[in-house]
Amino acid sequence: MYKVCTYKYKSFKKEGKAMQEENYQIVERAPTIEEYSALRKGVGWMLFDEEMTAQGLANALFSVCILHQREVIGCGRVVGDGGLYFYVQDLIILPTFQGKGLGKRLMQAITAYLDKHAHPGAFIGLMAAKDVGPFYTQFGFTVRPPDEPENHFRNVIDQK
Repeated sequence: MYKVCTYKYKSFKKEGKAMQEENYQIVERAPTIEEYSALRKGVGWMLFDEEMTAQGLANALFSVCILHQREVIGCGRVVGDGGLYFYVQDLIILPTFQGKGLGKRLMQAITAYLDKHAHPGAFIGLMAAKDVGPFYTQFGFTVRPPDEPENHFRNVIDQK
């Protein structure tokens, strides 16, 4: 069973002079193997075999999906050991739905999980493409200095 968060998010898009309403639902659950693979394929990411995918999805600390007309159009996960290390992983929104604030909604659900479960001093990290850095900085992530290993974003809870 999964938790359905009743964050019904309404977005409006202009079509001529009229506005069309679109409803999205944030659901705290892992995507299915098929949903996850379709999302990865939809954004041009590498696909994994089903066994690896099933194991990875099952071992996430937290997963959240965004649905539009009952179809998964995005997801995000938190992976790690649940104590010292937490990594934001696989934040995906299908290209057709990008630019509507939906990634922000997923990150809000993820940061709510992290605020509740990550203790002061825990390391929270993620790797991101250079062009999406500003998206993550709004959630308190900073770019690691280039002289530190693995140039990726981090957010140490006690520095918020």
